[in-house]
Amino acid sequence: MTVTVVVGNPKPASRTLTAATLVAKGLRPDAEPAVVDLVDFGAALLGWGDPGVAAAVRTVADSELVVFASPTFKATYTGLLKLFLEQFDGGTGLAGVLAVPVMLGAGPAHALAPDLLLKPVLVELGATAALPGLYLSDRTFLEDGVIDAYSERWRPVARALAVDAGVPDHA
Repeated sequence: MTVTVVVGNPKPASRTLTAATLVAKGLRPDAEPAVVDLVDFGAALLGWGDPGVAAAVRTVADSELVVFASPTFKATYTGLLKLFLEQFDGGTGLAGVLAVPVMLGAGPAHALAPDLLLKPVLVELGATAALPGLYLSDRTFLEDGVIDAYSERWRPVARALAVDAGVPDHA
């Protein structure tokens, strides 16, 4: 199974990247995720036609499971992630992709943001968003057990969806 992590944090090598990678590995421990850290693209995300951005779009569109992760900025996901998502065709750009929205924040005030704000965009782009979004504390996610509990609960669903899509289950 092809697994990718897309990170919309404007800081390189962020906690968001760490969390998203842990979620991807938790859901599909048999696959090493590719990483698209959007901060690496900078101004190239502002238009269309950049070869690096186009390659990242193809990587994501060709993946079977993609964790889309962002810190919570102004009660929603970052503009960096929005710019990247604008590169996909509406309705079909993420067809065949099982998308998992993940957001990190300082407190529980925006705990519904992954499902209320990020998931609808992913669905609009054609992704299957069958798993609930995951909101993590940016300070405690490494030790609070939330990623492990989420992975244990939803790994069978991710696996079943991959099998239904014709991907053999080797785990």
